[in-house]
Amino acid sequence: MIDSQSDDDLVARAIAGGMDELDALVRRHQSWVFNLALRMCWRREVAEDATQEILIKAVTRLNTFSGKSAFRTWLYRVAINHLLNVRKSEMEQKAITFADMAASLDNVPDQDLPDPKTLPVETALFVEEAKLGCITAMLMCLDRRQRLAFILGEIFGETSEAGAETMEVSSASFRQLLFRARRDLYQFMNNKCGLVNPSNPCRCARKAAGFMRKGWLDPNNRQFSKDRVASIRDLAPDRLEELQDLDRKHAELYRRQPFLAGPDLTNRLREIVLQSGFAQG
Repeated sequence: MIDSQSDDDLVARAIAGGMDELDALVRRHQSWVFNLALRMCWRREVAEDATQEILIKAVTRLNTFSGKSAFRTWLYRVAINHLLNVRKSEMEQKAITFADMAASLDNVPDQDLPDPKTLPVETALFVEEAKLGCITAMLMCLDRRQRLAFILGEIFGETSEAGAETMEVSSASFRQLLFRARRDLYQFMNNKCGLVNPSNPCRCARKAAGFMRKGWLDPNNRQFSKDRVASIRDLAPDRLEELQDLDRKHAELYRRQPFLAGPDLTNRLREIVLQSGFAQG
């Protein structure tokens, strides 16, 4: 019964002291926060830490939720404020540009795939991890605000109005951020990525072994393909609003990325809330 309740009902009951309702609220939204953080941070362990910190902030400030916006919009706003303000050294190993990304790909030699007997996962999953890691790394070439706009508007399917409300900018500003992100990613991927433009020589299967030797891919500790629940495309609304003249094959790659369950933080958050003496209501 709890799982069928609306977010607003769960929030009201959680504020009144309902720990089961708080658990249900966290379970409902924690994977969305994790998938947002992963695409902002690239490194899974950093995204997991950020997700916990974001959710702690949210549950201990739950009584500030006024209901004027959707709860997920409010939660994304908490997440974005955290992700924009956390020190860059904690978010990313270093700032990279599309030129850096191109040079990195060029410096990885094309190689045959390893002997399947030496891999702890199937070869197809090994290549999939390489692909997902590479296209997620391309997001790191966008500045943070453009990256957020792309994640919200293109990958998660938020409307311009909802995205603007979440990022606390005007709808026109959000559309401009999204335009620039789409344009810059498209230009790079159309010139470099064989998944977008078949005439490009870069192929995931030819780079995977090199990524592993560089330490960017660890088949024993997959960052982007474990805990798969569905594809984002299956869970998020499809919005084909702006820039319909732009080739959208690159955007579809991101829509088809796995939606990952991520860590289950309900028990941890309940423990933190109880130990902190935080009393709701």
